[in-house]
Amino acid sequence: MDLEASSRARRLAIVVSHPIQYYVPLYRRLAKRDNLQLRVFFTWHAAAAAQYDPGFAQEVAWDIPLTDGYEYEVVTNVSSRPGSDHFSGIRNPDLVRRVLNWKPDAVHITGYAYASHLRAMRAFHKLGITVLFRGDSHLLDQRRGVGWQLKRLALGRIYKWPTACLYVGKHNYDYYRELGVPDSRLFYCPHSIEVERFSEPNEEFEKQASAWRKEQRIPDEARVVLFAGKFEPKKRPLELMDTVARIQDRHLVLVMVGNGELEGEVRRIANQSPDKFRILPFQNQSIMPVVYRVGDIFVLPSAYNETWGLGANEALACGRPVIVSDKVGCAPDLGKVAGDNCKVFRVDDWEDFQAKLKSLLDHRIDRARLRDCARNFDIPATESALVAALQQAVFK
Repeated sequence: MDLEASSRARRLAIVVSHPIQYYVPLYRRLAKRDNLQLRVFFTWHAAAAAQYDPGFAQEVAWDIPLTDGYEYEVVTNVSSRPGSDHFSGIRNPDLVRRVLNWKPDAVHITGYAYASHLRAMRAFHKLGITVLFRGDSHLLDQRRGVGWQLKRLALGRIYKWPTACLYVGKHNYDYYRELGVPDSRLFYCPHSIEVERFSEPNEEFEKQASAWRKEQRIPDEARVVLFAGKFEPKKRPLELMDTVARIQDRHLVLVMVGNGELEGEVRRIANQSPDKFRILPFQNQSIMPVVYRVGDIFVLPSAYNETWGLGANEALACGRPVIVSDKVGCAPDLGKVAGDNCKVFRVDDWEDFQAKLKSLLDHRIDRARLRDCARNFDIPATESALVAALQQAVFK
């Protein structure tokens, strides 16, 4: 059945833990298509109230709309400790029945590391219902011992259940291939952001960022490096600050935006070199296009468990070059489109970081070109890829 030529809108069910700000714009676009009927099944919550985020060490409620423009329903979660940070945090005894009652032509499942999602994927496979699985795992942190061999066997079986696996980039593709998923069942479906929300109105955002820099008493001649994220060990905020403190450049300023368990140490280091650092608290989604423009360069030095790093995409959409460690999942994919404006340094090699930083500081930045590069990972690109995967893997 040709999806584009079908006289009946095909029904696509999406199973996901909660409204994720990066995915919601995709749901809205899919819901507008004449050839698809969409319903999203949330297995944890629908963002009706603030949720505690252990990484930020505080409750977080996004200040942008997350549940309008598409159909959804919340499936009761009976977990004694609800959350998306552990396997037993999402348990929905009624999930499979609820999805089946909607009579989907295909089911899209995001993430396998929850009890309900794994059970649902297996159940739909047994019932002969087409399943598209989307995750962003990679092998950058994987130790190749006995434990990995056992996990590899288990995942090899699990990934036989989906009709298609959607990979978000090179490292994710390599992960699936090592686990035995054949090319015939692999379809590119890139991670993406709502580029227009970050890129325009550019002049107004730049004006606001300039005013914010003045409020923070950042000199006009300063060269500003920006870190925006959780102050937690894997993000390496302390090591980043120690490195910047040692760089003999009186014009270099590091702006740290966020909160988290290491906040006390972050502020202690900042107080030792007040001219080098500015500390800002967690900033919500609506102001992030301005936050990225406060910096001249965005840095994401994560050492592990960084499956992609969409903050780097957002920085590019704001016309800012990025520096990421080689443990950040997006590194080869952003590097391919942004070229010298995406520098990759060896994780925890801070001399290499300094070399890459100096290279960017000495490099003329074409910000308009960077905003255009970001469109390779725009929501329409993901929509087109997903529809193509549906056509080839499901409705062929």
